[in-house]
Amino acid sequence: MRGHQITTDEANHAHPHGSRTLCDPAVRLYEEAVRAGRIPATALESVPCLIDMAVVHPDPQDDTWMRPVPPSAALAHLLQPLTRELDERLQLAAALSRSLAPLAGVASADPDLAITVLEGRPAIEAALREASASATEQVLTAQPGSNRPLNGMRWAITNARTAIGRGAQLRHIYQHPARYSTNIRDYLAQISPDHLQVRTTEQTVERLIIFDRDVAFIPATPDRTMALQLRHPALVAYLVQVYEVLWAQAVPFAQQLPSAAPGAQVTAVQQSIARLLVEGDVDDVVARKLGISVRTCRSHISKLTQTLGAHSRTHLGALLVRSGIAGQDAGTAAKGPAPGA
Repeated sequence: MRGHQITTDEANHAHPHGSRTLCDPAVRLYEEAVRAGRIPATALESVPCLIDMAVVHPDPQDDTWMRPVPPSAALAHLLQPLTRELDERLQLAAALSRSLAPLAGVASADPDLAITVLEGRPAIEAALREASASATEQVLTAQPGSNRPLNGMRWAITNARTAIGRGAQLRHIYQHPARYSTNIRDYLAQISPDHLQVRTTEQTVERLIIFDRDVAFIPATPDRTMALQLRHPALVAYLVQVYEVLWAQAVPFAQQLPSAAPGAQVTAVQQSIARLLVEGDVDDVVARKLGISVRTCRSHISKLTQTLGAHSRTHLGALLVRSGIAGQDAGTAAKGPAPGA
C-alpha cells in the first residue's frame, strides 16, 4: 500500500495478538468491506491483521482503497509457500526412494519389504487392483494434469467401486483445469457423492495414491512405467500429511473458483498463469505446473494480453503486477517475465 505502509512497531503497538489471528475489530471491518465493496486504506492502520491474513488487497484503480478477498482465496494464498515446500520434500523423498530401489532385490525375501519396485504398467495396475480390493477405510489420490485417458478412467471406476464396496471413502485432488475435462466429469457422475469428495488446486504434487494409510504408490520414472509401492509406516504417514495440506488449500469441486479480484475479467486458471509469469516462469514451465498443454497456456496468455491491453510481454508483466491479478505479493516478490517467455 503506497502511502499507507504500517510499520512493525505500529502493528505490534496496536495489536498484542499474533499475526495469524483476526481480532474482533478486524472481523467487523472485513464485514463492512464486504458490504461496501471496499474500505479506505487508512482504516487498516488499527487492524493490520487483515493485511497479514491476506483478506484485503489494494484496489487496482486506486490504492488509497482496499477491497475484500474471499476467505478461500486468502487461505490458498497463505498456504502456497507451505505447499511448495512440501512438494519439494516429496520430490526429494521420491528421488531418494528411486536411488535405493536397486537394493530392493537384495531383500526380496522379506514379505514386509518397505519399498517395492513395480516395473511396467501391468505390474502397477495389478498392485493397485489388489490395494483397492483390500481397502476398507480410505483412498486418497492426487492426480496432476487436466485430463485422463478414457481407458484409464474406466479402470479407475472399477477400482473405485471395488474400494467403495468394502466401505472405503474416496478423496481425489485434481488441478483446476480438470474441472473442464469431459472424461473426469463422466467419471465423477458414475461415483456416488456419498462415498467421494473431490477438490481442485492450482498445483499439485506428482501422482500419489494412498490406501488406508497403510500403503502408498508414487511414480518412479517420468513416463510412469515404473512405480514405487511404499509400506514403511513413517514414510506413508509423511505422505498422508502432504496430502492433507494439499487438501486444505484445494477448492471443493462444486464450489466456484475464486476470481483474481472483485469484478476482474479473468478466470482462476488465468490468475494462476499470471502469477507464474510474474514469478519468471516461461510458457512450458507454467503449462507443466498447471497440468495444461503449452498451446492452451499460450491461449490464456493471449486472452490476458487482450484483457489488459498489453502491447508486449514486458508490458503485460507490468500490468499484471499493477492490476493485482498476479496476487497480493507479486509486486514485491516478482522477478518479471523471463526473457523470451
